[in-house]
Amino acid sequence: QVQLVESGGGLVQAGDSLRLSCAASGLTFSSAAMGWFRQVPGKEREFVATIMSSADYTYYADSVKGRFTISRDNAKNTVYLQMNSLKPEDTAVYYCAVFLGGSIWRAETYNYWGQGTQVTVSS
Repeated sequence: QVQLVESGGGLVQAGDSLRLSCAASGLTFSSAAMGWFRQVPGKEREFVATIMSSADYTYYADSVKGRFTISRDNAKNTVYLQMNSLKPEDTAVYYCAVFLGGSIWRAETYNYWGQGTQVTVSS
């Protein structure tokens, strides 16, 4: 079955950087578009970034554009999220998922969510 495992979260200070990884198995990773979402308690899951299977196209939420970079290594079946200039409002659990098609901004168009990795940014 499809399995996604996120890693790389942690506690950092504002302005620091982190790189999240999402290791995928059980699917033809090179054919899959992958996305990152984040969620804080009491709020809906929020779109962060998506990368198409060939990595030709990437999409970002306005709140992270210019600070975060999504990338992928198809040889390693892994998608990354490089997060720079982190802010306290970036604090959330970050999830990766497989994009099924349709609107890239909506969590409903993704499947096979990982367990998430906590990112905490202190001021």
